[in-house]
Amino acid sequence: MRPANILTAITDIMAGIAIAGFLAHGLTDVQAVLQVTCLAIATIGLYGGGVVFNDIFDASLDRIERPERPIPSGIISKTEAVVLGVYLLLLGVLAAFTVGELSGFIAIGIAVAALVYNKWGKHHKVLGPFNMGLCRGLNLLLGISIVPASLPHYGWLAVVPVLYIASITMISRDEVHGGKKRTLVMAAIGYAIVCALILWQGFMKGEALKVGFYLVILLYLILTPLFKAMKEPTGPNIGKAVKGGIIGLIVMNAAWVAAFAIFPYPLAVLAFLPLSMLLSKAFAVT
Repeated sequence: MRPANILTAITDIMAGIAIAGFLAHGLTDVQAVLQVTCLAIATIGLYGGGVVFNDIFDASLDRIERPERPIPSGIISKTEAVVLGVYLLLLGVLAAFTVGELSGFIAIGIAVAALVYNKWGKHHKVLGPFNMGLCRGLNLLLGISIVPASLPHYGWLAVVPVLYIASITMISRDEVHGGKKRTLVMAAIGYAIVCALILWQGFMKGEALKVGFYLVILLYLILTPLFKAMKEPTGPNIGKAVKGGIIGLIVMNAAWVAAFAIFPYPLAVLAFLPLSMLLSKAFAVT
């Protein structure tokens, strides 16, 4: 289920509800807390179910390349994994529908996009990264959908996580056998565009300095391993660059919250970072 990654998905929701204006005055009542909690449960189910099915569809290949994974190592059977994956996806969709119909249909879109990627998308060099990015973009929209009227105004911001995740996915394909410097440079360009878009939104909201603070942390997390991989594009170095990019999602989402919400919500999102880093030492991230 990739516990460290699931925390990054929860921060997607936090970023989305902040963008929607839901945190402008804080969580003022029990109903608001319940809505946020249900969306958090939804993304846990959707992300967890998606990566479980990733292992299910990759079981044959993992027996060769990653025999330590749960299914090829025999820790659980493929049937058990299917049951868990279906349960998690259903949990995600049902939890989203408790918030609203729009949220529920977006959750269905996330589940479908994840399954399409796991079965077919990952095998396409160009469409695959954007298919994976679509899952994250929809996850941000799932958070924004807490205020349906905000989607026409801010829905386009979903292109930012799409581009960010597409950049990560593009380089992740080389983490087993190593890759080329050109792919890493393209990912760096994608990261630069993402940071520029977030900083621009921070400027528009009059919070450029606060947003810039989080972007500096983000750039450190993603560029340190990326530059190392550029110098020596081996499988392990690329794997660290991918891991840095995934964990960096938490800081990226904290930057979104800094632009759209009051203090201390950005720090609350950033607090997920040390926990995610701790979990990444115990559980696989990629």
